[in-house]
Amino acid sequence: MPSARRQPRLNRHRPALRPEILFPLFTPTTSLPGIGPRLAKLVEHAAGPLVADLLWHLPNGVIDRRFAPKLAAAPPGTIATVTVTIDAHFPNESRRLPYRIRCSDETGFITLVFFHVKGDYLARLLPAGSTRVISGRIEEFNGQLQMSHPDHIAAPEDLGAIQAVEPVYGLTAGLPLKVMRKAADAALARAPALPEWLDPALLQRRDWPEWRAALHAAHHPERPEEVDPTTLARSRLAYDELLADQLAIALVRAHTKRQPGRRTIGDGRLTATLVERLPFALTGSQRQAWAEIAADMAAPERMLRLLQGDVGSGKTVVALLAILGAVEAGAQGALMAPTEILARQHLATIERLLAGVLDNGRPIRVALLTGRDKGRARDRLLGELAAGDIDLMIGTHALFQDGVAFKDLALVVIDEQHRFGVEQRLQLAAKGVGVDSLVMTATPIPRSLQLTSYGDLDASRLAEKPAGRQPIRTSMVSLDRLDEVIAAVERALGGGAKVYWVCPLVEEAEPGDLQMVDLAAATRRHEALRERFGARVGLVHGKLKGADKDAVMANFAGGGIDLLVATTVIEVGVDVPEATVMVIEHAERFGLAQLHQLRGRIGRGDRASSCLLLYQAPLGTVATQRLTLLRETEDGFRIAEEDLRLRGGGEVLGTRQSGLPGFRLADLAVHQDLLSIAHDDARLILARDPDLATPRGRALRILLYLFARDASVKYVRAG
Repeated sequence: MPSARRQPRLNRHRPALRPEILFPLFTPTTSLPGIGPRLAKLVEHAAGPLVADLLWHLPNGVIDRRFAPKLAAAPPGTIATVTVTIDAHFPNESRRLPYRIRCSDETGFITLVFFHVKGDYLARLLPAGSTRVISGRIEEFNGQLQMSHPDHIAAPEDLGAIQAVEPVYGLTAGLPLKVMRKAADAALARAPALPEWLDPALLQRRDWPEWRAALHAAHHPERPEEVDPTTLARSRLAYDELLADQLAIALVRAHTKRQPGRRTIGDGRLTATLVERLPFALTGSQRQAWAEIAADMAAPERMLRLLQGDVGSGKTVVALLAILGAVEAGAQGALMAPTEILARQHLATIERLLAGVLDNGRPIRVALLTGRDKGRARDRLLGELAAGDIDLMIGTHALFQDGVAFKDLALVVIDEQHRFGVEQRLQLAAKGVGVDSLVMTATPIPRSLQLTSYGDLDASRLAEKPAGRQPIRTSMVSLDRLDEVIAAVERALGGGAKVYWVCPLVEEAEPGDLQMVDLAAATRRHEALRERFGARVGLVHGKLKGADKDAVMANFAGGGIDLLVATTVIEVGVDVPEATVMVIEHAERFGLAQLHQLRGRIGRGDRASSCLLLYQAPLGTVATQRLTLLRETEDGFRIAEEDLRLRGGGEVLGTRQSGLPGFRLADLAVHQDLLSIAHDDARLILARDPDLATPRGRALRILLYLFARDASVKYVRAG
């Protein structure tokens, strides 16, 4: 299961409507005994800031202390609990040197080893001549048994204080396992008895325990196999989390569908001109998606549709056809992108596509709004938008800010929705009346993740690439052959190609330092390549200011830069058809789907393209599978399914910034069947009890708050 650090934290600032029965779980971990401010920071780093976070931070292993041999039968490398007599102490004057204690039983001897010993602590804990029960890992040093810093020491009469089987939790530097175990047990003691929210027939069919019993079992495994996500306790908890997610999505969908819609029906004059002027014929899947979107827009209900297409499949053209349909009907469209680079890329692409497309003799008016627009220029732009003088406004998050008003917004198109939240989509749609929503993503998403990320949307898929696109030849090359790769890049540049060189994400770094590590790696590679190729080499990364980033990309698309060294900032949306070579350094450190996205930056013209996956030998089994599959196929949907299988739901897309829902208890690579059941269950619940007013409905409201999906409660029909 993905590490807790990568999951969304539970919000401390939830509305006061949270049921009082949950109050003990939504308090800081400092409210637990023994967790002061210093330890609370470590616990937050490992699990989260709230007591509830500790409930979801399940053990990932067990330590079995039930093996209690005589010393002669205690094999090195095992964890054992032995009963010994304390024979003698051998302290050292320097605390830097080990403090040794010789112990024995009737069959042999063992030495206990301690470092950094203060005062007479050990003399009081292990007095010579006493009998003690010691538990820890048996080691061998110079042919003699030893145990360094035993985990537990107790007098024989206190043997019950040594837990026979102990859960092992994910930790962070400086956080002892014993502290985490005590904190988790204290959190469990706070868990209230809650009304059952699951269907009784499902509980009986699956033989699942009730919620609190499942939590207790999950936190107290007796055997290593009991930390498996498919155990009864963990499956039940995973289903609880999935049901909360699917119910929240269903509530948002039901709320949006209840809002008054509008019929947006164009006369075809602009879309026909665009199709006629395109330099290529629409693919079959583009025509089908366009027909589905047009039918949704013509219906009285609001459109909520996902347009899912692999890299280079032509989503922008389909979206533009939908926008032109709104313009034909006398309304406006908005297109929101997650970054300024992508917004400007859309502006350039759409202006190129619309060249020569006239509306009653005048050009289609397209404008761009970003956070960089200030003062009078921004005021003038917003005035033209409110007056209806702009047909299509392209922008970033700036679009849904206060003060941005449309005369008649009919269609919202959101690119790479997983970079935004559902609330942001609703904010933008609220700037018009009955606004239709079209969400686009170039990230191939397995069906299971589609349910969790876009479960409130109908879906259209573009399965073909436009005619004329050449396949991309993908090769795996060891970093030992870096000089050969640079020579190949030199030949490509000599032949007029443009080249991307992507530097790695170093997974061992702390999340807060990732961008700096990326930047350092890219900067070093840029300096090295600039020594070889001079001013033809550019550098782009996430810490550049927007204007500087745009300038570098413009020079790469134009004539100033031919070799662009970059971090993953170029992963989505950048379109330079002349770029035909992609070098990805340390490709083994990326997820499959992210590698596929990066590779999609080339092969966008009519020239053959090559992708070089540079890897550090030796490759692990999973890394070999990933890179081999990428070499074999360009099918993004197959790649995404494999990525889910190999990496698990929390890692699919390969980037921590993806914004796809993170689960603490569910693992989508394992629990796909439970997700499907939860999806159907949520729809059935709202069909039978849209107000969540029955006893089960009221219990389900508690479930939504429990898993921090309470923002969706406001969409319950009764309130």
